[in-house]
Order: sequence, then structure tokens, then C-alpha cells
Amino acid sequence: MDKYIDLYLDYLVYQRNYSDLTILNYKEDLLFFKDYVEKQKVSFLDIDYSFIRKFYNYMDEQKFSKNTISRKISSIRSFYKYLARNDHIKFNPFSLTKGPKKDKLLPKFLYYNELEELFDACDLEEFFGVRDRLLLEILYATGMRVGELEMVKVKDINLYDNSIKVLGKGNKERIVYFGDYAREILDMYLDLRDDNCEYLLINNKKERLTARGMRYILDKIVKKACLNTKVSPHMLRHSFATHLLNEGCDLLSVQELLGHESLRATQVYTHVTNDRLKDVYLKSHPRGNVKVGNDDEI
Repeated sequence: MDKYIDLYLDYLVYQRNYSDLTILNYKEDLLFFKDYVEKQKVSFLDIDYSFIRKFYNYMDEQKFSKNTISRKISSIRSFYKYLARNDHIKFNPFSLTKGPKKDKLLPKFLYYNELEELFDACDLEEFFGVRDRLLLEILYATGMRVGELEMVKVKDINLYDNSIKVLGKGNKERIVYFGDYAREILDMYLDLRDDNCEYLLINNKKERLTARGMRYILDKIVKKACLNTKVSPHMLRHSFATHLLNEGCDLLSVQELLGHESLRATQVYTHVTNDRLKDVYLKSHPRGNVKVGNDDEI
């Protein structure tokens, strides 16, 4: 089974252009399934629906959350779809199964004052402090995934209209934009660079800064800023989308900027903004917040 897993992961890397983190999640899920299959002493090429039900029960016994079970099933189903498409098996046994309904978890985002604390924690008196600030500015300004930012090259940046060409999931290109704050730091960063690396963000070896490296840097910035919250790079993407919607940007534009194939993936952010929309309505509508029976109104 190891050989087939390696072939599938190579397919995800070289043909689907999935990020390092996504590949790591797929690998973890498939190795977990492989371990279970081997314990049951059956061939992974010969499993049937009853075996899958036992696997479900096993994950329940392990106290996995619905979201975790759903993710693992999705990873394994995609793996078997790949096997069937390449004639390693005749039928995908997972094609008729569905994972449990996911718990609805709203995306976590940062308030603007929290973002300011992160920005201010970067030392602009030294090169890597400028790089760290640019990392934050670009992620928040564009809504890019860290895996996408990792692959951005200097030549992908259009300084005439403050845009960046991004290669997203499935090798799909899109254009994202950044504002004056990010442009100011970008100009400062490019002026300070003295290397020939084609990628925008570099590490201390003057090589491409990886997504893992970006997460490590963000952890250090959060610690330096003394924020009492766990911050991931994806929270900057969530903050980008949430703040755009809060300021009146339409959902389809946010979908395009995020690179979502389905509007459903973008709609989750509307739940985050509902409370604020209610406040705006009550404060703005002429008949939104009048107390019936108020003596002053009689």
C-alpha cells in the first residue's frame, strides 16, 4: 500500500499543486487507514462496504470529532478514486459512503487592533523584520494561502497596479491586489534585498521561505506581540474576507479574491458578519430601533 500512497501523494503535488500542509494531512489520513487495514489483516484492494462501516465504528471509538472523521473519509475516498481511475481497482468502495455531517465551525479572525499589534511587533530597522512585516501585510492584504505565497516570485508582482499573479489550487491562476500599506513595505523589502532568489520571500539562507517557515515566523511575532490568542496564517485569510464583507464588499468579489471554486465556501463568512449587519441595520434603518410605547413618541 505504501507504493500506491506515494504515487497518489506525488499526483497531488505535481498535478494538483496542493500545499505542503494539505499533502501532510492527506498522508496522515492515509497512513492512519493503512495501519487499520493491516491490523485487520485484509488487502486494501479488496475492502467492501461492511469493512468501511467497521472503520467508521473504530474512529468513533477513538473519540474523533465529526469534522476529523469527515476529513479522513474524504481523503481516503479521493485516494480510492485515484486508484480506480488508474485501473488499480475496479470499483471505488468509498464512492457510496458519506462522512458524518460536519459541525458548523465559524472561521476565526483577528480584529483590526490585534492586527496592528502584530504589525507593530516587527522591527523595521533590520531586514528580516521588514520581511516578517511584509509576510503579514501580504497575507492580510490579499487573502492568499501560505502555500500560495510560498510560490510567489518577484516577477509575479505588477508594481504598476499593485497586483500579484497567484497560482492556486488545481493550478488555477488568479489576480489579487494589495494596498498602500503593503506597497510601502514591499518597496522597502525589495530595496534591501541583495540576493538572486526568484521567490519573493526568502529565509536566512537566501532561499525560498516555505509555508512551514512562515508559520514559525508568525508564532514568533505573536509571542513578541503578547497576543492572548492562538494565531495561524489562515486567520489572516479569514480576517481579510471578514473585514471586506464588513465594509460592504459583495460576496462574489470576495469569492474571486479568495480563489474559491464554490460560493458555498465563501458564504461561511456571512455568518461571521451577521451580528455586525444587525447592529448596522438597527442603527441605520429609520424604523429599526424605535421603542414602541415611548412617551416621547406619543
